[in-house]
Amino acid sequence: MRKSHPVRRAVLATAATVSGIVLLLSLKPASDPGPAAAAGGTAPPAAAQSPQGGTRAIGDGTVTGDAARTQYGAVQVRLTVSGGRITKAEAVQAPKGGQSDQVTSNAVPRLNQAAVTAQGADIDAVSGATYTSAGYQQSLQSALDKARAAGSSEPSGSGGGSGSGGGGNAGNAQARTVTGDAAQTQYGPVQVRITVSGGKVTGAEAVRAPRGGQSDRITSDAVPRLNEAAVAAGSAEIDAVSGATYTSAGYQQSLQSALDKAGG
Repeated sequence: MRKSHPVRRAVLATAATVSGIVLLLSLKPASDPGPAAAAGGTAPPAAAQSPQGGTRAIGDGTVTGDAARTQYGAVQVRLTVSGGRITKAEAVQAPKGGQSDQVTSNAVPRLNQAAVTAQGADIDAVSGATYTSAGYQQSLQSALDKARAAGSSEPSGSGGGSGSGGGGNAGNAQARTVTGDAAQTQYGPVQVRITVSGGKVTGAEAVRAPRGGQSDRITSDAVPRLNEAAVAAGSAEIDAVSGATYTSAGYQQSLQSALDKAGG
């Protein structure tokens, strides 16, 4: 009987060890958090981050890019952004006069559609409108840069002391457009629209300007320079363009009206 005790003890010990191992193996898959965390934890951050470099970072509102000078005239693009996506693109300035009228009427609608489809400035040039396409892309990129700057500044505005209710209003105020009263001149009315973002003038455009005959040439030369001057100065204290005295005076008058309405 004494000889059987060690054997029995060995058998019992082995059985207990095997039972313990089986129990541990059966519990491990349910208690191991590694695979679950890898499957459910890594994917969401990647999905959330990918749009941040794209259109989601664009601030809502209307923004106008800088005018791009081309061999045939200035091109300037305005974007409308809603829900972080480009919903509308339009050329507020484009080459005019002679053959340029035909080229512009054919190319600009296609460029507008391409900008909305691409949600960026990576668009193909329109055949037969190389200069206009290049100017469009340049101004479009400028508008996108301004919209992204406005979008990236929204979180800091919403996190300020005004509280969450004021954050939405601040976001809207960072990209809004104001149109001044039309100023009558000897050669026709001039009316200026400005884009205000973060309390600064980020875009200016003449929605009305003298047209017809020699006025076409004067307007196409003077207005882009006045637009740039208005943005650079952030006020109506800009120099008149030589050879466009009346247009410059009307521009300044309407610009001041827009600034007054914007509270600046």
